[in-house]
Amino acid sequence: MANAGFVPALIAGAGDEAVWRYIDFFTANIRNPNTRRAYARACSRFFAWCGERGLSLGMIRPYDVSLYIETRLLTHSAPDVKQQLAAVRMVFDWLTTGQVMATNPAAAVRGPKHVVKTGKTPVLEAQEWRTLLGSIPTGTLRDLRDRALIATLTYSFARIGAALEMKVEDLAPEGAGWQVRLHEKGGKHHAVPCHHALVEALRAYIDAAGIARDKKGFLFRTSPRHAAMVLTELPMTQPDAWRMIRRRAAAAGIAAPIGPHTFRATGITAYLANGGTLKHAQEMAAHDSPRTTKLYDRTKERLTQVEV
Repeated sequence: MANAGFVPALIAGAGDEAVWRYIDFFTANIRNPNTRRAYARACSRFFAWCGERGLSLGMIRPYDVSLYIETRLLTHSAPDVKQQLAAVRMVFDWLTTGQVMATNPAAAVRGPKHVVKTGKTPVLEAQEWRTLLGSIPTGTLRDLRDRALIATLTYSFARIGAALEMKVEDLAPEGAGWQVRLHEKGGKHHAVPCHHALVEALRAYIDAAGIARDKKGFLFRTSPRHAAMVLTELPMTQPDAWRMIRRRAAAAGIAAPIGPHTFRATGITAYLANGGTLKHAQEMAAHDSPRTTKLYDRTKERLTQVEV
């Protein structure tokens, strides 16, 4: 990895123990691939900046970390800088507990204040959502797959990563109804009762695709570009889902820059607007804090627009 440029030169210069401890931080300590990539980029930038200033690993002090944060704030947003500091602080913690460093120079450095009260993800009105879903035909397996995926994201409040990790067996009967099992961050599984419309969309797709007996196979599979009636055994990726949604939105005449996360936010907003409780929305969305769930609630925004 060091030869491939993964390990910053400043870490490599501190010796093999520092190199392997740094590698272990990303391979053994961080399981989510998106977080791993983001933190690796953040640490590479920071250590490259330190190297340009002639610092070695043991020379880095709180002052240096603070100066880096202040410098980055001149050209980047507060959320970006907070993530940079979080990544640097965590990797220094890892190096400190591994006795590569005596202390964590980022521990006492405060990041920029940034309070988010409302999410920025575009949310569809109920009629817009129905228009989008209604514009998708049902004549091909790809059409049925896309309808089923959008329904899953909306009715179960699923993260796109969790939905794309689903297997066929993750749609299962539960008592008198059905439930979906979502594969959440950190290897956790989260079961959500199914809305009848979601069951109908999933069953129509599964039955038409003939994959009901392939219990361990991925549920949402790729389809060759010019063969809409063919599914591969490979799962859709997040870029696949994003491109599909943008294509379907354009066909439905929706100009807003929506993406997979739009349907999670749309589902939560619709649920709360129709009398659902924040506590249950939090449980369905698998959020650790109700404050996170509240970011998806756009009911107050809609009320303000109506009043105006």
